[in-house]
Amino acid sequence: MAAVTAWNCWDLRSVTDAAAYLDDASLHEQMARYATSAFDAGRDPLTGWFPYLSLGSPQFLHYQSLGATLTGLAGAVIGPDLAFRWSLFLMVGFWPVAVYVSAKLFGLGRGAAASAAVLSPFVASVIGIGYERGAYLWVGFGVWAQLWGSWALPFAWALIWRALHDRRLIWAAAALVGLTTALHFETGYLAFLGVGVLTLAAVGPLGARLVRGAAVFATGLATSAWVVVPLALTSRWTALNEALAGTPLANGYGSRRDLLWLFTGRTFDSGRFPVISLALLCGVAAAAVRWRRRDAPTAALALFVASLMLSFGPATWGSLVDAIPGHADLFFRRFTIGAQLAGLYLAGVGAAAAARAAAGPLRKAWRWVAAGEETGSRAFVFSALSFFAVLLVWPAASQTAALDARNAAAVSAQRAGEAVQGAAIAPLLSYIKVHGGGRTYAGDPGNWGPGFRVGAVPVFKYLEAEDVDEVGYTLRTESLMTAPECHFDQWDPSDYALFGVRYLLLPTSMASPVPAQRVMVREGYTLWAIPGSGYVSIVRVTGTISADRADVGRRTAWLLRSDLASRHEDWAVNWAGQRAVLTGVASAGPPGMVMSTQADLLYGRLTAAVDLSTAATVLVSVSYDYGWRATVDGRPARTEMLAPAVLGVEVPPGAHRVTVTYAGPGGRWWLSAGGAAVLVTAAWLGRRRPPEQPHPLGRAPFTGSTPAPLPIDRG
Repeated sequence: MAAVTAWNCWDLRSVTDAAAYLDDASLHEQMARYATSAFDAGRDPLTGWFPYLSLGSPQFLHYQSLGATLTGLAGAVIGPDLAFRWSLFLMVGFWPVAVYVSAKLFGLGRGAAASAAVLSPFVASVIGIGYERGAYLWVGFGVWAQLWGSWALPFAWALIWRALHDRRLIWAAAALVGLTTALHFETGYLAFLGVGVLTLAAVGPLGARLVRGAAVFATGLATSAWVVVPLALTSRWTALNEALAGTPLANGYGSRRDLLWLFTGRTFDSGRFPVISLALLCGVAAAAVRWRRRDAPTAALALFVASLMLSFGPATWGSLVDAIPGHADLFFRRFTIGAQLAGLYLAGVGAAAAARAAAGPLRKAWRWVAAGEETGSRAFVFSALSFFAVLLVWPAASQTAALDARNAAAVSAQRAGEAVQGAAIAPLLSYIKVHGGGRTYAGDPGNWGPGFRVGAVPVFKYLEAEDVDEVGYTLRTESLMTAPECHFDQWDPSDYALFGVRYLLLPTSMASPVPAQRVMVREGYTLWAIPGSGYVSIVRVTGTISADRADVGRRTAWLLRSDLASRHEDWAVNWAGQRAVLTGVASAGPPGMVMSTQADLLYGRLTAAVDLSTAATVLVSVSYDYGWRATVDGRPARTEMLAPAVLGVEVPPGAHRVTVTYAGPGGRWWLSAGGAAVLVTAAWLGRRRPPEQPHPLGRAPFTGSTPAPLPIDRG
């Protein structure tokens, strides 16, 4: 296991090289930078406004942000980008250690734990986003938040199993369940699933197991309340991904396809000889034979089956998933990670059992070769087993090494591209940052954007790496504007005003699609500036439309295609029971002028001086959220949602100073303190009396031999 871990870290060394990311890691790295900037300014990133994508959002409220917060804290010392890259390297590189230690803690025994750890770096699934390095590397998907959860879930399951046999560990199990939930929401569901499954799989009186399982569940829920409660209370302001809703990415692939992939080896060994799948088959057989003993292998088998069934999703279970809290926000295919983790444990059990089964014949072979001598048989058996293990694992190791080499080459090529093209585009980005006043558009995934690059990274993604407020990098956040952003029309000047776009960053060979002034040209990149007021405009609200978080993009798309904005008009949105109010009627000419704007959206603030000829609404091009507060000349003013989902402030005629500020929900510290108090109480109650029996993990660790009987107290 130590050798595999050392090789793993060496082969992943390119992960620490600095380069703009092509995958979702770009968002996670940006979140780490945001957290560091918040800490440097003495602010709480959990309650701030994340301004960069889809017109901004309270990203640290909507999304699992504990990993980014911790990385940002480290970034305050060593720099956030460096902290991000090293967190990625360390968690992927030392993944075998997490598997080994958690398997030992689970009670699988040294041989099974070491075998599972050795196999863990070589998982390769057809979906590509499981517990495998391809899910995290530069050439992969960049699901970095899941990586944090992957380090918590194994220990959560192991401690749940132990707590069911020793109440003194209830608090520790609950703490790991809460931590898993805070690090990654879908992994947190698997942690809570583990409470139910392991409670039924453990030994002992059912009543006692149910009480302890309920204690772990309730205490874990209290521990994660600082994340779960604010998220639940503000869920109606969190957009659903309309583009993915109803697709297999959200609903799962269904039992037929998932089971086909499992039995053909593509869940663990896609594209190669199925070494992990064969070890898993042996482990399932070993656990099934021992089912009545209800020890750690049988518990792993129960977790494997339950996680796999959950991953089938609505594609198989239909409306039954409605019983799961927050089901509409889940990507059910991601629950395959639970089956992969439990499958690794079972594969370790199977590999250890196969090694023990082969040891006897190998000893006999040695005695035959050595004329009956026992001396040296142990070394011979070990050498032979090691040889066959290397032979079996070699295809998986070769595939993994090839992926690492491809990743290293891609990172190196990106670094070379940035050295040339990044230097060329740098003055243009510097101009945008210095002058500000609006967002930048550099194409989007549906048009010429993917072909306009810095190295291999499209410019609209590269802007994220440079913390430039932009429009065009769609579907990255849960902002209410994430779906409407997909309908942005680069040929419609009114869309630029509605989305607050002031700059266009285009290939030199491309003319501006709307009237704009050329600002700067550098080696293939041209910066254009659009006249206007950037983030603020004045409109009359002349109609209303109803929408909610599941259909706001579809319901408002026609408004973006209409000529309302060119007539200085917009509609208000009746949102999930919140009634809109009309503030004007259609008439010729603009209702007023924006005299000046001062925007500091990184701090959640914007101030505009306006002069209105009639009562109207100041449209601020930020995604609407209930946390926005407005004042007009220092007095509180009403805010409303304007189509498609931006912020509006009602303003009377005359010259006024309008200020909007964002403040996220408070109370997290009180919820954290309450969760800590519940944990302390659980720890105190668990130690009030000694446990009913010595801690046996339900049964002795799995070694292949018959475990000793449990002590029985009849008195």
